[in-house]
Amino acid sequence: MSMAFSAAFNTCSRPSHILSCRIRKPNLSQTACFHRTLTVRASTTLDYSKLSVDDKASAPSKTNNWQWKFKGDSINIYYEEYEKERDGPCKNILMIPTISDVSTVEEWRSVASNIVQQVGNVNWRATIVDWPGLGYSDRPKMDYTADVMEKFLVDFINSPDGPLNGSENDLVVFGGGHAATLTIRAAKQGAVKPKAIAAIAPTWAGPLPIVFGRDSSMETRYGLLRGTLRAPALGWMMYNMLVSNEKSIESQYKSHVYSNPDNVTPGIIESRYALTKRKGARYAPAAFLTGLLDAVQSREEFLELFADMGNKKIPVLVVSTKGSPKRSKAEMEALREAKGVSKFVEVPGALLPQEEYPAIVAEELYQFLQENFESKD
Repeated sequence: MSMAFSAAFNTCSRPSHILSCRIRKPNLSQTACFHRTLTVRASTTLDYSKLSVDDKASAPSKTNNWQWKFKGDSINIYYEEYEKERDGPCKNILMIPTISDVSTVEEWRSVASNIVQQVGNVNWRATIVDWPGLGYSDRPKMDYTADVMEKFLVDFINSPDGPLNGSENDLVVFGGGHAATLTIRAAKQGAVKPKAIAAIAPTWAGPLPIVFGRDSSMETRYGLLRGTLRAPALGWMMYNMLVSNEKSIESQYKSHVYSNPDNVTPGIIESRYALTKRKGARYAPAAFLTGLLDAVQSREEFLELFADMGNKKIPVLVVSTKGSPKRSKAEMEALREAKGVSKFVEVPGALLPQEEYPAIVAEELYQFLQENFESKD
């Protein structure tokens, strides 16, 4: 679910022309594209009765909202739970969507449904949560940063009134893209203590910084673009032109989000387009595009995060994809044989293999769970 637009910054010698943004044909790469922000307000009234037979198989056992207290405000956070009532021990999986302008719990639904229905020595219960500012969670106008997103993740996992209360001794985390990197950073700091982590198509750099760098002049330009996207009138106009239109969404999905254009259905496009029309849709993506949601600043720091998981003896699975955009693929490949990565696999797909090829991804993830938990219980 990575939607994006390609932005070109032209460096001008005159200070009065600090930033120039030229629209090009959308080019979604995790490193050179803008993932679209879904604006769907947190709600417990999603109508699953209208789902197809196949979709109903992936319908959650429960949908709900959790109130995240942040800087004096209460933000509705949407989450879904999947479980199969069985006798025996139960362990918890938290599934976190890839951060993008169309980030949503929907990308994990089929995988969650698949895994909880597996029959083994351990019963698995899955929770999928939408980030603040994205998916079906509230999207307030606030300053979204990597630190803010990490704090949310830590609070959601550790809160005594949260859906994961009591799972601190058995929690496994699956994260896509930036979500995986933020989870590992929180684990490195000891703020969360998962028993295992799976990083699906992991990334660390926002679309513009990985292309244009992070020197002071570029940071100034990013700030101007971010401010423009957040502006009351001009921001919406730019967002609607670059991101929030069905043709753009379809183009991105067919070029970089999915590896096989035939897998991009009208239903997916309609769903993502609807999300981009919600109030507050552009604020978190503006931060993502310009690098504010990057957990690290370099590949070296990226590798150091994973290496520390080895020191903490936290098993880490990296799921790379065969059809990822070139720059994203390079960062995934850097993790092959990297310290702290206990298992590295490659599956079909691009930036959202968990949605495009859920059965294959679920199989790899469940095997990882069996290797690390089933044989021990």
